[in-house]
Amino acid sequence: MNAERLLQHYERLADAPEAIERLRRFILDLAVRGKLAPQNPNDEPARDYKTSDHLGAPLELPGNWQWTEIGEQLELLNGMAFKPTDWAKAGLRIVRIQNLNNAEAPFNFCSPDMARERSLIDNGSFLISWSGTPGTSFGAFIWDRGPAVLNQHIFRCDFKTKAFFPPFLRLAINGRLDEMIAKAHGGVGLQHITKGKLEALLIPLPPLAEQHRIVAKVDELMGLCDRLDAARHTREATRDRLAAASLARLNTPHPDTFHADARFALDALPALTTRPDQIKQLRQTILNLAVRGKLVPQDPNDEPITTTLSNAMARRAALVKAKKVRAKKLDGYGGLEADPNLPSSWVTERLGNLVDPENTISYGVLVPGEEVPDGVPFVRAQDLALSGHPERPNKTIAPEVEQAYARTRLRGGEILVCVVGSIGKLGVVPQSWAGANIARAVARISPISEILREYLLIVLRSDPAQTYFSEATRTLAQPTLNVGLIEQTPIPLPPLAEQRRIVARVDALMTLCDQLEASLTTAAKKRGRLLDALLAEALTPSEAIRLEAAE
Repeated sequence: MNAERLLQHYERLADAPEAIERLRRFILDLAVRGKLAPQNPNDEPARDYKTSDHLGAPLELPGNWQWTEIGEQLELLNGMAFKPTDWAKAGLRIVRIQNLNNAEAPFNFCSPDMARERSLIDNGSFLISWSGTPGTSFGAFIWDRGPAVLNQHIFRCDFKTKAFFPPFLRLAINGRLDEMIAKAHGGVGLQHITKGKLEALLIPLPPLAEQHRIVAKVDELMGLCDRLDAARHTREATRDRLAAASLARLNTPHPDTFHADARFALDALPALTTRPDQIKQLRQTILNLAVRGKLVPQDPNDEPITTTLSNAMARRAALVKAKKVRAKKLDGYGGLEADPNLPSSWVTERLGNLVDPENTISYGVLVPGEEVPDGVPFVRAQDLALSGHPERPNKTIAPEVEQAYARTRLRGGEILVCVVGSIGKLGVVPQSWAGANIARAVARISPISEILREYLLIVLRSDPAQTYFSEATRTLAQPTLNVGLIEQTPIPLPPLAEQRRIVARVDALMTLCDQLEASLTTAAKKRGRLLDALLAEALTPSEAIRLEAAE
């Protein structure tokens, strides 16, 4: 057995996905295979105990071990079927399946007089949960929390023989959990294994003395797992604090130290970032800096944004005068509100004044009806994405239904925002979706030419805009954001030339984030592959390894 090499490398692999949990399962697997503690020829053989002959055993055991059925060793006594009307405010605790794995789970109580003798338990009682969710409450337990009575779905197990040391029996049963769960029936959630199938489940029976050695070794190695897990949590907590501190200094920048802080953060974060959620925080910080004028330098030679917007507002006013578009409350342009936290060359304007006046912010088809073959492509909230779009949306609607909503027919390039349900989720319309229409849960935003669509998208993805959407949301049957409130969204605007610089810088930094994310994925896969190889090697007999090396 080559477990030593695995343990030598394990601290390095502890950040692999589910590494510690896999090591725990591996230790348990070794224990029930007879590969964790040495065999002693002087031990009293297990076959001296009365057991049945078993054909088709799942794996080969050491020569002095034996297969036995759970039913040959244990009498299984089911708990009581308590009803809520049986519960009392105090009395004897009722043990449900959630009380087995979770010491914090609350107890129900019943009068001691109603408890059946066969369902009573105390410290040392051996229990098997035969109902639950895979990987949680299925399995064997040794009760250690005082007198109680069992609810249904848990067997009290009375020993028929002295063949087993109870702590080893718990390991032996839990080492066969995969087979136990495979024999269970039920849905994706709660599943059950029948008493007959459980009684017929084969478990390994080593000599009693070896059982004690195995339990001692398992306790030792599980202690190692606890230390590895604690060390991993400490490393993660330290990285989290350092990463959070770096991001905090960027999110609350000091004018005198910001550029140095930014350089430090961007240099240090790759080493501190080990989880995808940290990359997500970094992306959000980049967006937030971009819309606060902290990502690129200002240039006094840029054409003022007020000049650019004046041209757009004059064009809107001409359309209103020609009665081509309706006047709106947003049209009262006469000076933009100043934000003291923005650079002096920036202004703040409402989103409704930054969209094409002939294609105002609108949501789409209210009742799309049944899907029809060769119909009009139909964009729903789940279709919204910033990249990686399919050639066409999946759903289609009847042309006669779509015709009534020609105003929201897509041309390609628009920004879409979810206004029902997943409020604030954003997407961009690819050119291949031109001619499609949108659902009621989706609003279309077509920015004016004086504003870069890519910059506006950065603003809408940033925390200030997303917070505004969240606060403006009203909950009816489900969360809903009104178009009129979307139009009032405050948008910080730099000069057009600076918008281009910001978009370029954000793109470059998001590429860095993509690289960091890819490196995390690659590192996780490498650790996972190495872990798989070491686990496989640890279960390969030494002689087989030598033969493979010789070949």
